[in-house]
Amino acid sequence: MLLWVSVLVLAPVSGQFEAVPKAVISLHPPWTVFFKGEAVTLTCHVSHIYTAKNRELYQWYLGTEILREIPGNTLKVQDSGEYKCQTQNSLLSDGVTLIFSTAKLILQAPPSVFEGDSVTLKCQANVDLALKNKTLYKNGKMLKILDESSSFHIQQAGLKDNGEYHCAGSEINCSFSSNRIKIQVQELFPHPVLRSRPSWTTSGKQLTLICETQLPPQKSDAQLQFRFFRDGQIVEAGSKNFLKIQNPSSGMSKGPSYYWCEAHTVTSNVCKKSQKSQIHVEVPVSHPVLTLSPPRAQALEGLRVTLHCEARRGSPPILYQFYHGDVLLRGRSAHTAGGASFSITLTAESSGKYSCTADNGFGPQRSDTRSLSVTVPASRPILTLRVPGTRAVVGDVMELHCEVHKGSPPILYRFYHDDVLLGSRWPPSGRGTSFNLPLTPEHSGSYACEADNGLGAQRSDTASLRVTVPASRPVLTFRVPGTQAVVGDVMELHCEAHRGSPPILYRFYHDDVFLGSSSAPSGGRASFNLSLTPEHSGSYACEADNGLGAQRSDTASLRVTVPASRPVLTLRVPGTQAVVGDVMELHCEAHRGSPPILYRFYHDDVFLGSSSAPSGGRASFNLSLTPEHSGSYACEADNGLGAQRSEVVPLNVTVPASRPILTLRAPGDQAFPGDVMELHCEAHRGSPPILYRFYHDNVILGSSSVPSGGGASFNLSLTAEHTGNYSCEADNGLGAQCSETVTLSISGGRTSDPSRNPSNSDPQEPTYYNVPGWIELQPVYSNVNPKGGDVVYSEVRRIQEGNKHAVASDSALRLLWTYLPSHGPIASPQPYSAQGSSVIYSQVKAESFLTSTAESAHTPCTPSNLGGQRH
Repeated sequence: MLLWVSVLVLAPVSGQFEAVPKAVISLHPPWTVFFKGEAVTLTCHVSHIYTAKNRELYQWYLGTEILREIPGNTLKVQDSGEYKCQTQNSLLSDGVTLIFSTAKLILQAPPSVFEGDSVTLKCQANVDLALKNKTLYKNGKMLKILDESSSFHIQQAGLKDNGEYHCAGSEINCSFSSNRIKIQVQELFPHPVLRSRPSWTTSGKQLTLICETQLPPQKSDAQLQFRFFRDGQIVEAGSKNFLKIQNPSSGMSKGPSYYWCEAHTVTSNVCKKSQKSQIHVEVPVSHPVLTLSPPRAQALEGLRVTLHCEARRGSPPILYQFYHGDVLLRGRSAHTAGGASFSITLTAESSGKYSCTADNGFGPQRSDTRSLSVTVPASRPILTLRVPGTRAVVGDVMELHCEVHKGSPPILYRFYHDDVLLGSRWPPSGRGTSFNLPLTPEHSGSYACEADNGLGAQRSDTASLRVTVPASRPVLTFRVPGTQAVVGDVMELHCEAHRGSPPILYRFYHDDVFLGSSSAPSGGRASFNLSLTPEHSGSYACEADNGLGAQRSDTASLRVTVPASRPVLTLRVPGTQAVVGDVMELHCEAHRGSPPILYRFYHDDVFLGSSSAPSGGRASFNLSLTPEHSGSYACEADNGLGAQRSEVVPLNVTVPASRPILTLRAPGDQAFPGDVMELHCEAHRGSPPILYRFYHDNVILGSSSVPSGGGASFNLSLTAEHTGNYSCEADNGLGAQCSETVTLSISGGRTSDPSRNPSNSDPQEPTYYNVPGWIELQPVYSNVNPKGGDVVYSEVRRIQEGNKHAVASDSALRLLWTYLPSHGPIASPQPYSAQGSSVIYSQVKAESFLTSTAESAHTPCTPSNLGGQRH
């Protein structure tokens, strides 16, 4: 079985159109599914008209790639894929998809099935598979158990054979199923249509009837037979698909005859009929006549006129069409004699020439023309105001255009502004005219025009005009809550153009950067609020724009004042601590704040002084420290927006230790070996803690620290070796201060009184013997410095004793060395106030007598560097 398709396309050849073929592929065997390893032969068919003239190469494609180019038109293949072919003088064929399967069982069928075809389905098993039986299924249901040929035959395919087919087989303990094939039976050819050439005829003329149908490309080689019928009788039969009829009107006394045709295959297994048709013999129309009613050449607008067109001869139906000039007005069909009518209401446009045509399919016939003149009163005019731009602006020349859509000329046009006549015009054509007016602000208002052709003046609707005044240069002003712009204030930027038609759009700028905009729908001013920050200092401007060009204001400068921030107070001294006599710098700085800033300085809330920073930044205040300057310090920063006070900074002024006073305290009036002597050292000024050191002949005896100030003592059990010079140091870290040297002489022995009762003795008032020897211990002063300053005051007093032993003198001497600091010259020493005592000796000495020992903090106090005293 050979399947091939030839699709023809018209192409110009030597000035005429000839068929350009489309290549078609046929298969042998005629299946699309094969076992792997089998082969199929493809044949590329091209119309014999071209193959006879040319010997061409055939191009074969597998997919989109050229597989081979050979002179022959056959190709044997064994690979799955879509195959196509073509020649130089043909179009590319449709693709044919081949499957070479590795399955054990396949079902083979032709690629297409048409009604009436004899179709074979073949169920094929692989050579190495021996199946007991094979069964064919249609739409999942068993159709037939196949015999040894494994084939199923459909004798004449029809719609009943549509469906999905597959086959199955089995062997011992194993079953197999084939691929599935969907069969859709296609129509071999459609029902024929009976057509006549020409489609109509006149009496006595020849007519050709054609029985038209079409075979599909796959069946273009099939042979069809045709039969023609008239009123149920066969007129002609054969392979021709046309029938010529001479004088079809003959034998039509009983009315027109019915014709139809029939097409069928040679085997007659497919046969289809056309619908029945009648043949009509037509009579062409005659020249029609147009009449007007009422029959007048001139008429007023609004009159209704009827146009009647009639052809005296012609087969119905007849189409009548009415024309005004060359413009079609309307068409009417008349199925009976008598013609057709068309009525119009006259307007200004109705003047002119009228005609009609009659046509029953043999060509239109036109009547003679009829003329009609319509007199039209002027219609209500339309006034149009025209300006150069999108709106009327002062200085523009406005055109007032007045026009009527209808009205017989001549027409007089008058123009009005607020009912005041501006001027008039007589246009030659009468249809419309214009009036020009240079615009000023006073030309805003209402405008109208009139049209008058003697049949009554007609006034237009009123047209309002608003003459737009361009915005003038705006003025920008700042508004802040106080006298100056301060950070955090909400500043209002106020922009106003004193002239300009609304609406006006105001835009605001800071240093040429757009801030925002505000519209004034009714004109006037606009504002923009801005919450101020330090960055808002700079230049400001605004623009006023009402669509006629933006106008910019003068630039306005703004300085945003920043309130002084809370200042930071720093105390700066030369060393690591504040010492009496240092010059301390109080440094105050606000990290933010607009200059000038006034800084004030406080000690314990008492104003010390102030300093101004004209350019902002910091300020300082110097203070020479005294002990009274210990306390709390603060500063204020004030730039006129409220003073800001710093945090309190405490200060402790350290007072260097003053020159100490060394006092030697023995149990009695005279120092003897074995006594415990107290060395008491005290500096009357000096910040604690104070470290006291005690020296004997430049050798340190010991030290004692006083955390809270005051004096310190050191006890010494006396021996003969303790005779010598004694001194002490006071040191609080600011340099050691040495006392004046005190010389001590130890007596050789103590004489006891046998009559003394020890039980009656006073342990705190010992009785000394050899008083004359003790008296030798009176202090002798030398190297006295008479200059002013702190002084040393020494005195020896006589103390009256009561209830003492008779062997002793009824009086005794107590020796006391005292260092008295003062801040000015002492007129005279104060007498010792002990009752019963009298001053034996007193003398005041200058403090500077001892200052040479302060040069080195830890240099021991010696007689050489003190100018010592002996007692």
